[in-house]
Amino acid sequence: MKSFSKRLRREAGYTLFEIMLVLGIIAVLVGSAIYLLVGNIDVARESRVEADIQSISTQIRVYEMQNLRPPSSAQGLAALVTRPSAEPAPRRWRQLLERVPLDPWGEEYVYYWPGKKNASGFDLFSKGPDRQEGGGDDIGNDPGE
Repeated sequence: MKSFSKRLRREAGYTLFEIMLVLGIIAVLVGSAIYLLVGNIDVARESRVEADIQSISTQIRVYEMQNLRPPSSAQGLAALVTRPSAEPAPRRWRQLLERVPLDPWGEEYVYYWPGKKNASGFDLFSKGPDRQEGGGDDIGNDPGE
């Protein structure tokens, strides 16, 4: 009876090899999941930029309807948050955004009115992952070339 209880105590725990094997399998699975998700993160960032561009563009159009022109390039997107002091002064201003969002790479969105590429309207875009204007990866209604 004593030998059975001694043998049971020895066999009750896991060996170091078994624990390391399980940790190795978990590490491989986590590494594979991260590798597969990397491409999805870029897609999510681009989708967020497109949503931000749409939202900001809508507010620029509301500003334009109230003041008969969109904010100038000098006034920038800040004109949607605080009353512009630079000319042309808006005749009917109200705050349209709580704050101007940053793009997913932590940069400000680029805004031009009149547009450089869209002469009849405005240009609004993110500089993209390279954080350089016109690097070919710009995202928005003025895709840089």
